[in-house]
Amino acid sequence: MSQLRYPVGMQTFSKIIEEGYVYVDKTSYIKTLLGQGQFIFLSRPRRFGKSLLLSTLEAYFEGRRDLFKGLAADTMDLDWTPSPVLHFDFNAENFSREDGLEQLLDGFLWRYEKKYGCIKTEQSISQRFKNIIEAAYQNTGRQIVILIDEYDKPLLDIEDYPEIFEKNQRILKSFFGNLKSMDRYIRFAFITGVARFSKVSIFSDLNNLNDISMVNAYSDICGWSEEELLRYFRPGIEDLAEELEVDFEDTLSALRGYYDGYLFTPKGKRLYNPFSVLKAFTNKEIDPYWFDSGTPTFLVRRIRRQGTFPPDINGQICTRKELIAVGLNDRNPIPLMFQTGYLTIDRYNNDTRLYALRFPNREVEEGFYEELLQVYAPDTSDPFCPFSFTRFKTDLAEGRPRDFMERLATMLKTLPYEDLSESTYRAITFLITVLSDTTALAEHHSYRGRSDLEVFSGKNIYIFEFKYNKTVREAMDQLRDRDYAGRYAMDQRPVYLIGANFIEDRDNRGLEYEIKTCAPSSPAPEK
Repeated sequence: MSQLRYPVGMQTFSKIIEEGYVYVDKTSYIKTLLGQGQFIFLSRPRRFGKSLLLSTLEAYFEGRRDLFKGLAADTMDLDWTPSPVLHFDFNAENFSREDGLEQLLDGFLWRYEKKYGCIKTEQSISQRFKNIIEAAYQNTGRQIVILIDEYDKPLLDIEDYPEIFEKNQRILKSFFGNLKSMDRYIRFAFITGVARFSKVSIFSDLNNLNDISMVNAYSDICGWSEEELLRYFRPGIEDLAEELEVDFEDTLSALRGYYDGYLFTPKGKRLYNPFSVLKAFTNKEIDPYWFDSGTPTFLVRRIRRQGTFPPDINGQICTRKELIAVGLNDRNPIPLMFQTGYLTIDRYNNDTRLYALRFPNREVEEGFYEELLQVYAPDTSDPFCPFSFTRFKTDLAEGRPRDFMERLATMLKTLPYEDLSESTYRAITFLITVLSDTTALAEHHSYRGRSDLEVFSGKNIYIFEFKYNKTVREAMDQLRDRDYAGRYAMDQRPVYLIGANFIEDRDNRGLEYEIKTCAPSSPAPEK
């Protein structure tokens, strides 16, 4: 059993170093960051190490070289002269209160006013910030460092509250406007966030802001490559393998499938989510920890409102311009899904300069689909409900398609009338099947066309064809005429053809269906 100490949820560099927790050394980036300009912005998903990066920079600018002993920065030609540091952390506050942002900023400013001898006045938050910057410079004789963590949380938390959103956006625009007007007093400013909101001042007014979010040289400034995982956490992987009773390579493969796959730049490294990996090592179990730490529900609601068919989320194509800036009224949710970490770069085409996106890993895909299903059908999350997706899962795994369809038909009758449409029916069916530990392929191509849904669960294969306000006969005829089961002619598993017709009118709502079984082919006789 290893003696590694895992810094789960810890964001303070000094605490991690002084108390002997594992620290993945990213300090080599300090020198390169200092050469990138006066004002720098980095976008990365939540729980990805941004706060720890800022804490590391704070320790460097405070001149605490003792903390860096044995790390890359200690071997570099760096100026360790202390600078006054203003550190604003927007992580902890609940911004759903109308005055939440103002109260948080007031607390920050009051602390620095006290430290640098400013008199608290009735001036605006923006003017008070200016006063502090100038006072810190005059009191110390040194240019100051400004570190701003999760600047966009006051926007992301209340994206469903347009009035508070607009108010917070105005406050932030005024607050950040000081960076440009007071630049003669500023040595270095580093701003992090999840999303790059296009109308906030740091992007519209600060024209010398260097956004390194999609620069290849900084692809792994946050997050861990597999090389780093093996270098720093091999004993942790060995402990986890022992607990799971599988070998080292199988454990690494499981970690890779659940937590790896984030790619933020076209030529960068694929990365693991640090938070989830540390939780897996601590709990000795591979589970979807990232979603337990809080999911922005506005994203799944936006997907629902737009009527995006869930399987179409994978494979979205975007330009770089679309990916790097978002706004409150943007109809397309895909760029925000990229910036918040729910989608990542799958591939980049140099000729067209287009990005293809996908879910980074199983943790994100399953977690997002589960959240999305709750928007469509809330009761499916209750394990004691007859419509929980665990019951649907059992029906499929045990080869009971009739029970599955009856359960689906009954569940649909419990949903609000105004929420239903053909796209809703299809989305719910897909989400239920994909969350049932199956392989679910929507609109699967064959030599005669595309089936609506093919599901592989345990020892069974299910092929669905859906119609809306038509007939079951039309659905079954299409299944047979286009020979969707033909590709499985040599498969030993039973194949179930399921023709379904969703009925929706003023007087009736329901699901009628027919099931046909294709017997598995007989194995070839042994010679």
